[in-house]
Amino acid sequence: MKTTFRWFGASDPVPLDHIRQIPGVSGVVSALDDRPVGAVWPADNIQRLAGDIAAAGLELSVVESIPIHEDIKLGRPTRDG
Repeated sequence: MKTTFRWFGASDPVPLDHIRQIPGVSGVVSALDDRPVGAVWPADNIQRLAGDIAAAGLELSVVESIPIHEDIKLGRPTRDG
């Protein structure tokens, strides 16, 4: 089982170098927190996030907080538009 640690990106006060030093931690849980709800996450932004994490010797294990528009959550007729 992989042990992960939540990282809030470049503005996180805990840098990736410190996370790498935590015994047993090899993966990171992160997100593109700067994206507004409902906005598409550009693939290059996700790849850059994964690359930054890999450069620190860790793996992007989980992408969370994917912004889901309220229309989708609530099943509104406008959800498909």
